[in-house]
Amino acid sequence: MFDFHKNHKLLVLTAFLGFAVLSTVIAVFPALQLQQVKPLPGMKEMSSEELKGLQVYVSENCMACHTQQVRNIEMDQVWGQRPSLASDYYYSKQRLDFWRQSPSVLGSERTGPDLTEVGKRQPGKEWHLLHLFNPRIVVKESVMPGYPWLFEEKSPAMVTKGDLVVPVPGELLKNPDHKLVAKEEALHLVAYLQSLVQTDLGAELSPDFIPSTRKKSEAKQADTSIGLDGLQLYTETCSACHQATGEGIAGAFPPLAGSKIVNDPDPNILVQIILSGYDARPEFGAMPPFADLLTDEEIAAIATHERKSWGNTAPAVTPEQVAEIRKFVQNQ
Repeated sequence: MFDFHKNHKLLVLTAFLGFAVLSTVIAVFPALQLQQVKPLPGMKEMSSEELKGLQVYVSENCMACHTQQVRNIEMDQVWGQRPSLASDYYYSKQRLDFWRQSPSVLGSERTGPDLTEVGKRQPGKEWHLLHLFNPRIVVKESVMPGYPWLFEEKSPAMVTKGDLVVPVPGELLKNPDHKLVAKEEALHLVAYLQSLVQTDLGAELSPDFIPSTRKKSEAKQADTSIGLDGLQLYTETCSACHQATGEGIAGAFPPLAGSKIVNDPDPNILVQIILSGYDARPEFGAMPPFADLLTDEEIAAIATHERKSWGNTAPAVTPEQVAEIRKFVQNQ
């Protein structure tokens, strides 16, 4: 039908038309559709520091192992409130040019956890810095490489007021007497990671797409009578810093096992710390507040698990107690 082996002009013309059609379908049409994407209501623009962090994220090729998209399938339910939308990735300051909306950071490899809501799952700056320097400090089973070039060791005399000292155990440093200071690149990258939170659409979520930590557990209800699994909530909310054993990380995050605050018959201080965060002990990293992230029932389940695990024997905490303490904290 086509005499390509003799008619070279027809061969070239056919190849060109095929290239033009495929380019239009694969590249031009999707690029035009992107122009119709609008930001979600209430969506915040990225700050200059977060944009610089995005550049570090791209330069370090973090998307080779981490995704930033939640698919509408069961295995992705733990990563976000809802499946991702095109508008989730709309930032006017982030656009590369007219045709390209943003750097390709969505990723396709799920070697590491999805980062769609990592800013909510891990809001603490110190945790991210420790994780970047040596992931095994906070996650012993991690296969992620460390990024020590984003940090600098300094002698105590060389540490300035503006330096952010990372609470790393001395034995992990080249000189145990030195301090580990985060470079600007590390701080920018952490700012970007902390900004990764899904925009609240203000609509009722489908009961089939609720993160597993928020579902009632049928298997384990020993921690509280409200049906929430305190162990699972603790594992996915607190264990990255305080560890599954409750022993914490020396020089970074305090232990909960044997803690006087955790074992106090009155749970007031413990619940206040969960609600408001805590940064009064300079020898440990600051704990972020969880008042806006956890319900009274979830905090009660987590606190009860902490007070009944690792040899702790304090009484259970009820949602009613948490509600009263929350009111007190809000009125302060």
